[in-house]
Amino acid sequence: MTRPDDAHPDANPVGPGFLSPALDERTAAGASDLGSRYRALIDHLPAVLYIDGVAAGTAVLDVSPRIHDLLGIEPAEWVDTYDRWHERVHPDDRERVVAACDRAIATGEPFRVQYRGLHRNGAVVWIRDEAVLIRDASGVPQYWLGIMMDQSELIQAQVGLRDARSKFGALVEQIPAIVYIDVADESMSSTYVSPQIEDILGVTPQAYLDDPDLWSAMLHPDDRARAIETYTTGRETGEPFTMEYRLIAPDGRVVWFQDSALVLKDADGRPSLIQGVMLDVTERKQAEARLAFLAYHDSLTSLPNKAMFDELLELALARADRHEHGVAVLTLDVDNFKLVNDSLGHEAGDRLIAALAERLRGATRETDLVARQGGDEFLLLLADIEPTSGPAGTDGVTMAAIQVADRVEHLLESPFELDGTELYASVSIGISLYPADAADAGGLLRNADAAMFRAKQSGPGGYVMHHADDSDARSKLSLSTRLRKAVDQQSWTLHYQPLIELGTGDMYGVEALIRWPDPNGGMVAPGEFIPLAEEMGLIDAIGGWVVEEIGRQDAIWRAEGIELEVGFNLSPRQLWQDDPVGRIAQQIRAAGMDPARVTVEITESTAMNDPDHTLDVLHGFKDSGWRSTTSGPATRRSRDFATCPSTCSRSIGPSSGRSTRTPRARAWYRRSSPSRTTSGWSRSPRGSRPRTSGGSWPTGGARSVKASTSRAPSRPSRSPRCTAGPACT
Repeated sequence: MTRPDDAHPDANPVGPGFLSPALDERTAAGASDLGSRYRALIDHLPAVLYIDGVAAGTAVLDVSPRIHDLLGIEPAEWVDTYDRWHERVHPDDRERVVAACDRAIATGEPFRVQYRGLHRNGAVVWIRDEAVLIRDASGVPQYWLGIMMDQSELIQAQVGLRDARSKFGALVEQIPAIVYIDVADESMSSTYVSPQIEDILGVTPQAYLDDPDLWSAMLHPDDRARAIETYTTGRETGEPFTMEYRLIAPDGRVVWFQDSALVLKDADGRPSLIQGVMLDVTERKQAEARLAFLAYHDSLTSLPNKAMFDELLELALARADRHEHGVAVLTLDVDNFKLVNDSLGHEAGDRLIAALAERLRGATRETDLVARQGGDEFLLLLADIEPTSGPAGTDGVTMAAIQVADRVEHLLESPFELDGTELYASVSIGISLYPADAADAGGLLRNADAAMFRAKQSGPGGYVMHHADDSDARSKLSLSTRLRKAVDQQSWTLHYQPLIELGTGDMYGVEALIRWPDPNGGMVAPGEFIPLAEEMGLIDAIGGWVVEEIGRQDAIWRAEGIELEVGFNLSPRQLWQDDPVGRIAQQIRAAGMDPARVTVEITESTAMNDPDHTLDVLHGFKDSGWRSTTSGPATRRSRDFATCPSTCSRSIGPSSGRSTRTPRARAWYRRSSPSRTTSGWSRSPRGSRPRTSGGSWPTGGARSVKASTSRAPSRPSRSPRCTAGPACT
């Protein structure tokens, strides 16, 4: 406390030892023991005690040995260099400390200051320095009695605590959640809420703190009672709690929260504070709701899916049993949907399916169910139908199903518009009734599928009621599995129907007809498996095999010196492929065939689906040197092909005036047909040879012979042919 410019002290201001003033001989002995004890106490205190003079001419009177522990200075050195005490104060604190010292000396007020001292080894030591002025009985100042305490550990702890608080505060105010502290009383008031409440709910922290009822007021009505009960139960029991609820923000948004809280207790063990975290889980809840929706709904149309249909069908049957009601199941399949995908693309196909779903919703009652089974198939469930008899004895269940089927057909009479293109769509419908047709859900669905299959066979855009004899149709469903195996194993054979020039009776070519040998014996009729192959998307593979096999057979014939014209049918799906001309031409060229000897036939029913596209394909074949024809009964539009002699006649291709038959080909035909009738050829491992036994056509009973329009003025009538595949009968 003594200023450096004070006068030097007297030589013996106090007696030897700390706090040992001079005593007369009579009291010295009695006080010696007490002084020793005080000295021992002072010397061992974990602090530095010192005595400074108060008047000019006094200096540091004494300092305890702990000064060495604090600053690395011996007590005697500290006393001798009292005038340099300020040099042992950190430069950044020196001015402040000296000013406090001057103020205390001038006023006599206690000296209290915290500063950094400089240890002799260069270390910085935080010191808490306090001193008071000691006066005698008359109030005259005698000396300053002070204490210096090492505060380094405390300061470091405080700094660490501040850092921790700063980091905790940053964490609390940066996480995407609301942190709150509530008073554990009936008021439910909050003492703290983190700033995120404004970002998440649009409510300022101050507004939330000012209104204790704001939280309960924002609770969603469906969650309010449960959330408040959970909160108050946790507050009363002191147990942690977690709950989920919705808050309605001032702007109307609904925000989901997961609220987890701890109850803090006072010294007596009573709940005092509730500290919690409100985590915004809105996105998670929306994702959960979406997953739950998709588990029972179709993502494209938002209609119920097959899983929900099955569950609701079981419930409908249970109700029907209790109340003696009827149930109807309708299976719908979009006709020729693959042509839409192939021609307009899958995105357009998806839009068509979504538009169909909207129209189907309008065909049923609100209590009925419209579901998407997948792909281009839909399901309708008509439940709780009164079985009351109607006109002509028709029961109410049958009438309801037929009325819905009629409404579906009516709603599909108007076209759909996709990317500026008008498109008409139809569905084939199969109907099965409960309890008339089946005793359980599985039977109803199977019967409806079988009836739908029969409806497709009858032609697009119709419906068929299940009948007992539909077991035959159900057995045909197994064709799909067998057909896939046949495609994988290429279990086909080609029959070649001769083409005869009527003027001379000579054979000039053949038409390739595909046949499917049934493993159980006989042949599966093309009319049965070709439409199914179209629906299943297998016709491309079958058509590719046909062209490849034609090339292989033609190579065998050419090796024997036989050159024949070869024709085959192009299916609707193949016509709508990308670049059908290029695909087929590549196979023909790979086989070494002359394109002029190949005729591609397109049925007029296929051509009329898109005459412009068909003309493009026909011209493409012509430009590649092929012959292409259309066949089938003429319509007004199909006659347009026949009235364009230069480019779009019924036979488009190179001039057929010259015969491509070789003498050996003519001799071959005459050898094989002595009675001027022939049975055609079938594929064999060594190639095809003409059959001479029998006078009938084993390829379906066709006795008509085909003739090129360039070789005769007219064509004889031909037998019925398949119009949907690479073969005909």
